[in-house]
Parts: sequence; C-alpha cells; structure tokens
Amino acid sequence: MPITIGSPRGEAGVDSLYNTEEKVFDDIRANPGEKAFVFIHSVPFEGSVSLVNLLTSTRLVRKGFDVSIILYGPGVLLASRHRGYPTIGTEGFPGNLAGNRQLETLLKEGATIYACRFAMGALYGFREEDLIDGVKAFSPLDVLDSALTAWRAGAFQLNTWTV
Repeated sequence: MPITIGSPRGEAGVDSLYNTEEKVFDDIRANPGEKAFVFIHSVPFEGSVSLVNLLTSTRLVRKGFDVSIILYGPGVLLASRHRGYPTIGTEGFPGNLAGNRQLETLLKEGATIYACRFAMGALYGFREEDLIDGVKAFSPLDVLDSALTAWRAGAFQLNTWTV
C-alpha cells in the first residue's frame, strides 16, 4: 500500500516556500563609470524573456550601472507607444502593458534605450513617431557597433535572441 504523508497547507502571504534571507553571491554594485549593455532580439509576449530582460536592466540601473538597451529585430516592438486595448494605454488584461511600463521606468531612472530603424520600418511598419518618448531610433549598422562599443568599454553584456 502507498504511504500518504500529510503536511499542513501553507497560508498565502504568510508561509514561505524558501529561505529568502540567504544570499549566496556578493551584492555587486557598479564602480563609477561602469556600463552594461542589454541586447534584446526577442518577440514581446512570446514568453517572459523580454520582460525579464527589462526587469534585469532595471536592477542594473539601480546597482549604479550606465545602462544601454539595444532593441533590434522583433525587440523593437517593445518600444511601441501605441499598445493597448481597446484604447492606447489601456491594459486589455492585467500586465498587458508591463513591457511599456518597464521601459518608461528605465527611461525615468536614467537608462538609454535604442530601437533599430530597419526592424521598425522594414519588418513591422512603424515610424520613429510611434516609439515611446525617449527611445532613440538608430541605424541598423549600429547593431554591430553598439556591441563593439560595449566590448571596448569592458561593459557587462546581456544578449537575448528568440525568434
């Protein structure tokens, strides 16, 4: 006969599943002038990758890094200012605009965000005027040069590709 082991049910908001106090690695903070580049070539809403990268970028800003976010390929869709349903800026479901809101938070906190003009126009048919205020459009030739700039600066780099 199988043995059944009983355990009390956890209470939401009270009981912890894990030891949240333990930290294994040092809490690294940026030294003055240190940079981080986050490259996102990922379809928004096709999984959590884009949002996790934006949340990680926010953490990098708050740790003192000079953060540049490079949106290219499908990643440029994150920066569309015309998202919403049934009206622009209205969430069609909770979290529907999480990416937009996180980009706005990043801009307010000092990150620089770039979107590739080739992907915007040739792939998705939207204009620079359609970008969230503060996002800078750039030449497709700058995708490689932004990576080389990060390399030359000895910057932390996070690269995500999904298709």
